[in-house]
Amino acid sequence: MWQYEKRLQYPVKISKPNPKIAQIIITQFGGPDGELAASMRYLSQRYSMPYKEVTGILTDIGREAPEMFHSRGF
Repeated sequence: MWQYEKRLQYPVKISKPNPKIAQIIITQFGGPDGELAASMRYLSQRYSMPYKEVTGILTDIGREAPEMFHSRGF
């Protein structure tokens, strides 16, 4: 049995917003070279693989990206 507790690993206290840093973080997440783009590439490449084992591996890699879970709100 397990218990799900939605909390951050480390507490975050933002004293004042910093748009410059926010822009960098957003670029790393959703930019052309970001983690989300890499995950989408893995998931789309699985359709052209001739072997089911490779298809499964690409699916697992694409789904393991933490950003996939952040975008769903988990």
